[in-house]
Amino acid sequence: MMTLAIHDQRLAKPGPQNAALRDYDSVRRAIAFISEHWRAQPTIEAMADSAGVTPDELHHLFRRWAGLTPKAFMQALTLDHAKGLLRDSASILDAALDSGLSGPGRLHDLFVTHEAMSPGEWKNGGAGMTLRYGFHPSPFGTAIVIATGRGLAGLAFADPGDEQTAFADMKRRWPNATYVEDTDGTTALAQRIFDTRLWRSDQPLRVVLIGTDFEVRVWETLLKIPMGCAVSYSDIANKIMNPKASRAVGAAVGRNPVSFVVPCHRALGKSGALTGYHWGVTRKQAMLGWEAGQVGLH
Repeated sequence: MMTLAIHDQRLAKPGPQNAALRDYDSVRRAIAFISEHWRAQPTIEAMADSAGVTPDELHHLFRRWAGLTPKAFMQALTLDHAKGLLRDSASILDAALDSGLSGPGRLHDLFVTHEAMSPGEWKNGGAGMTLRYGFHPSPFGTAIVIATGRGLAGLAFADPGDEQTAFADMKRRWPNATYVEDTDGTTALAQRIFDTRLWRSDQPLRVVLIGTDFEVRVWETLLKIPMGCAVSYSDIANKIMNPKASRAVGAAVGRNPVSFVVPCHRALGKSGALTGYHWGVTRKQAMLGWEAGQVGLH
């Protein structure tokens, strides 16, 4: 079976010249161009020119990166596609909450298990906690992986040159914790997250959720959204039995500290609009397109 996994050696060599990051930079520029001009259905030549590569290079890059042609990826970024993701969202989320869902079309096929830290640990700003972190290349730019002894606690993204700013943003969430840079120690986690060959049921990825009780309930609901689907903020509010809390849900989604794995990118506006995303709407579009390619492979 064809796989979209990032090769281990690419994950093991972080840095701005890494091939994974160069790929994402080209993809990012193409996505930004497509997002602005998709109504005109631009040619592959125009897309490639915006990314600074040849049409053949762009074609092979998208096929390798997301399992899609650039044209198919453009279709995956349209508003109609976003609305389609939402069409059956309520029943999808009901099924997820009722049965735990199974099957190839789920990010939860990472077999993520999770636990929540006590409210006291959150209120104390992480005092007494030691958080290890490292910078790693990923399909979506530099990934900042943050871990406790219990599992993955944070995942953020940055464009080249913005790594320290993104890391500072994460540190503000738990200002009293002790931070230790440990790129070697967090490499295995990065591989588990982005290498689809390592999404195994017998070795679940453990995630530690550190937030308020309300935020953790929202994040747990996000974990139930299947890959290739999306829900609205109001859907989530209904599922946590607080139907008037759509705005608070949106804020909690924005504060999700474990991007991608806890799939806040699958939360859309009620009309299907992508709305904001803490790490950039272009990155949100990239994640949804990458997932569309994954679902298409199975």
